[in-house]
Amino acid sequence: MGDNGILIYLGLIFAAVFLLSQGMIVPAFGTDRKARKRLKQRLADVDRASDGDIASLLRERYLRKLSPWERKIEALPGMETLGRYIEQSGRQILAYRLILLAVTLAIVAGMLTWSWTRVPIAGIGALLIAAAVPFIKIARDRAERFAKFEEQLPDAIDIMRRALMAGHPFNATLKLVAEDMEDPISREFDLAFADINYGNDVRRAMLGLLARVPSVTVMALVTAVLIQKETGGNLAEILEQISKVLRSRFRFQRRVRTLSAEGRMSAWVLVLVPLVLFGAMMMVNPTYLPLLFDTPLGRQLVGLTFVWGAIGIFWIRKIIHIEV
Repeated sequence: MGDNGILIYLGLIFAAVFLLSQGMIVPAFGTDRKARKRLKQRLADVDRASDGDIASLLRERYLRKLSPWERKIEALPGMETLGRYIEQSGRQILAYRLILLAVTLAIVAGMLTWSWTRVPIAGIGALLIAAAVPFIKIARDRAERFAKFEEQLPDAIDIMRRALMAGHPFNATLKLVAEDMEDPISREFDLAFADINYGNDVRRAMLGLLARVPSVTVMALVTAVLIQKETGGNLAEILEQISKVLRSRFRFQRRVRTLSAEGRMSAWVLVLVPLVLFGAMMMVNPTYLPLLFDTPLGRQLVGLTFVWGAIGIFWIRKIIHIEV
C-alpha cells in the first residue's frame, strides 16, 4: 500500500502542477473571458443579420477532399465547431481524427497505469489526463496563434494605411499584407483577399476574417472597414487611429504581465514546495512518509491537501488576473 500511496501522491502533485502551468503560462496578448462572451454574441448577431453562416474557405476546401464516410462523420453535431476550433489553431488534423487520437491515448495511458499500479483511481486519472492532452494542445496552439496575430495586426494596419494613401484599392491592401508579412496574419489576409476575388463582397470577406480570428482587436478593424464602406470617410485616417490604440493597448498588456510576474512565480513556488519537501523527506527517511498512506486518516489528509492545493491555484490565478 505504501508504494501505491506514493504513486497516488505524486500523481496528485503532477495534476496540481499541470493545472498551474495551464493557468500561468499564457500569451502576452489575448481576449479575456468576458470579452470572448461579448465577441461570441456579436458574431451570432452578425451571422443572423447576414442570412447565412460565415463559412470558412479552408474548411470547405478540405471537406470536399474527404471520402463520403469521412464527410458523414464530420457532419455529426459538434464536429463543425471542433473543426473550426482546430482550424483556428493552425493545425490540419480533422476533427474526428483528433477525437480518435484522444481516445487512443486515453486507453493506452489507462491500461498502462492500471497494470503498473493496480489502483483504479490512478488508472482513471491517467485516462482522463491523456484524453485531455490533444485538446489542451489545440487550445494552446490556438491561443498562441491568436496572440501572434494580434501582435502583427498593428503593422498590418500600417501597411494597409500606406497602401490606401498611395491609391491602392482596399482588396489590394489585403494582398500586400499577405505578401509582406508572416503567418498567421499573412494566411488569414490572403484568405480574405481570395474571398473577395471569388465574388464575395468586402462585408462578407471581413466578417469571414472575424469568424476565423474572433478577437476584439480584429473586430475593431472589421467594424471600421464596414462603417467606412457604408457611410464613407477617410479609411486611411481611421486605420491610423486604430493602429495607435492597438499599440497602446499592447504596451499596457506587456506592463501588466511584467507586474504580475512576481505573483506567477509565487504560485509556482507554493505549488512546487510540497513536491520538493516530499522528495527531500523521502531521501532523508524513506520509511517515514509511507506511513501516511497506511491509515484511512492519512489518505484523507492527502486528498484534502490536493483539494486545498487546487483551490489555492485558482485563487492565485484570480488574484493575478487583470482584465485589460
